[in-house]
Amino acid sequence: MYKLLKKDGNAKRGELHTVHGVIQTPVFMNVGTAAAIKGAVSTEDLEQIGTQVELSNTYHLHVRPGDTVIKKLGGLHKFMSWNRPILTDSGGFQVFSLAGLRKIKEEGVYFQSHIDGRKIFMGPEESMQIQSNLASTIAMAFDECPSSRADRDYVQRSVDRTVRWLVRCKTEMERLNSLPDTINPNQLLFGINQGAIFEDIRIEHAQRIAELDLPGYAIGGLAVGETHEEMYHIIETVAPHLPENKPVYLMGVGTPANILEAVDRGVDFFDCVYPSRNGRHGHVYTNHGKLNLFNAKYELDDRPIEEGCGCPACRRYSRAYIRHLLKAKEMLGMRLCVLHNLYFYNHMMEEIRDAIDQGRYQEYKKQKLSGVLAKNI
Repeated sequence: MYKLLKKDGNAKRGELHTVHGVIQTPVFMNVGTAAAIKGAVSTEDLEQIGTQVELSNTYHLHVRPGDTVIKKLGGLHKFMSWNRPILTDSGGFQVFSLAGLRKIKEEGVYFQSHIDGRKIFMGPEESMQIQSNLASTIAMAFDECPSSRADRDYVQRSVDRTVRWLVRCKTEMERLNSLPDTINPNQLLFGINQGAIFEDIRIEHAQRIAELDLPGYAIGGLAVGETHEEMYHIIETVAPHLPENKPVYLMGVGTPANILEAVDRGVDFFDCVYPSRNGRHGHVYTNHGKLNLFNAKYELDDRPIEEGCGCPACRRYSRAYIRHLLKAKEMLGMRLCVLHNLYFYNHMMEEIRDAIDQGRYQEYKKQKLSGVLAKNI
């Protein structure tokens, strides 16, 4: 399971041993919502750019092509030809993002499919069954993600229900893992801490879910409307109440600066659509700030996106060529930008792990922040 190798202040350096290999933490998980990274990125690409964990979404794969289809084809690893760890999000975030298309009850959530409008029901048991069919390495508990601006009474009732749902998830996962036809009987369950920006609700919830002794814990419901200062404060408040000997996953966060700050507060796992989404729009990360390759100033720029970068884009192509591809709406331009950004994130996590190993995380964080927060170049 999880092995804490070193601490540098509150920054943790660990390893999570799974049936699909060892995850070195802190880690950034590359988001492939529908079993693919948007931007024409292949499984071979992911291996090349140092991806440790791929993240897919339960709700989206349930809607299309269907989790039973994926089970018949041998599970998600076989389906997408990926042999490293996969984490599946439970569908709980869609309770938040599809607010206009859902109704929450004690038994679960009634959705209308965002694709064809058909009715879907998902509760804790259904989420675990879908994720068991997908056979991911790590399954997330089904929860509600209340808005960071929801009132206190609503948040408390929501969190109480999320605890009840977590107990049901744990019971169902234990049952599923014991069945003879389960593809991955070693599937791990992570619980999710919620509570919007109410410190006392967050702390109490963290303590309640910690008692269930799960393989890992996530902090959910952040980066959904609150300020960065509020987010960092909640992480600082919650992390000490989650078990130190278990991985902590900050869901859906974030920018390089967000990650550097959250590692400093004890977070191990991250995921975010920013690197791929920004890449598809020609926005690329460097150690000297972000570039918008659509800008005219790159028309004759024969340098790579970043000097010394080992990604497939920088090893071979110029800013001028990639800009041309983007302007001509050639898919290769988008693909090269996404590959660069994901490489940048994965490589930054390597640097973070090295810095913690060497006991110089504060120095590294300060230096990295001064670069990534530089004005766009």
